[in-house]
Amino acid sequence: MIDFILNLVKAVITLFIIVDPFGNIPIFIGLTKGMAEETRQMAFRTAIITGFILLLFFALVGQQIFIIFGISIYSFMIAGGILLLIISIKILVRGEWEEESIQPENIGIVPIAFPLLVGPGAITTTILNLQTSGVVTTTISVLVVFLAVHFILRLIDPIYHFLGSSGTLVLSKLMALLIAAIAIQYILDGVLWYFGSPNISA
Repeated sequence: MIDFILNLVKAVITLFIIVDPFGNIPIFIGLTKGMAEETRQMAFRTAIITGFILLLFFALVGQQIFIIFGISIYSFMIAGGILLLIISIKILVRGEWEEESIQPENIGIVPIAFPLLVGPGAITTTILNLQTSGVVTTTISVLVVFLAVHFILRLIDPIYHFLGSSGTLVLSKLMALLIAAIAIQYILDGVLWYFGSPNISA
């Protein structure tokens, strides 16, 4: 039971850092600028439902995807780590999300749900959690994280005003740095396995 709780806490924290709802607050505010409050919350609800279903899909069929394409978890760790590292560097250097204009009715799906909430990093993390912690832990972690995201998006304006533009920028950079650290660990764990050191920490 203790191992289950520890694995669940680890899975939730890791996925929450990757999804990064706090760091994305300035982006969400900018994307929904000028929307009525009801329209904005509808877009957020769409994003949460879409993101949850997408990650749950990978949690349930991730192992089958590996089998079909003949991919090992360690290869995926290296590939996912590289993608995560690129994403984190982009956030650290640019500090903002660049996206072409998009229709308000679709904004909850693209780009809020995908790729802001559920991008390569979140998908990689979910599949890795599935492999290391099991289906139950991974599914619960996805549910907990998206409940937290729902709560944060409900309070997005008060949170943004409390942190201020400087605070949200600092938080976004900090989360990007944590993502970079997780990415490096994924790469190292995968490479060490191929060199005959199976003592991975993920």
